[in-house]
Amino acid sequence: MKLSTIALAALAVLATTAHAAPAMMSPEWTAQACDAWNKDATLTSGLADQWIKNDKARGYKIIHLYRTDCGEATKTELKIMGKDGKAMCVYGGAVQNTKMDHGVDYTMHATTERWNEMGAGEYGPMKAMMFGRLKFTGPKVEAMGVMGPFGAFLRLPGKIPGDQACPAK
Repeated sequence: MKLSTIALAALAVLATTAHAAPAMMSPEWTAQACDAWNKDATLTSGLADQWIKNDKARGYKIIHLYRTDCGEATKTELKIMGKDGKAMCVYGGAVQNTKMDHGVDYTMHATTERWNEMGAGEYGPMKAMMFGRLKFTGPKVEAMGVMGPFGAFLRLPGKIPGDQACPAK
């Protein structure tokens, strides 16, 4: 009886560990965000015109994101490219492009609480930026021109399960 109880407890721990969500905005979570981006027509089509073309002829845009309360060292990266007339995420994970050009690239961070609120659709990008809930470096005028897709991007934390513990640095 004792042996079977211990075995069941061990299996429960293994099952929980195997299916635990990665920390929100960890490299693993950001890879899932990249996949979710590609499945969202508001992002792929809504950013396919002028937004994706503003890349200084590099062929891509970079978005760095992190949770303020976890620290800048936990930044992750999305790489977006124009493909077949759409803005497609081609990479999500650890930072590969350390040198940002904020004339075309974006760095965004907010507290875990604020990312959760935006992910739940409690408010969109306009309120997030106006009230300082989302800290943002990048082409602000460009971002203002794509508020619908930007709002869809801010809802990604609500679509992708993520542990609330800070990602490992």
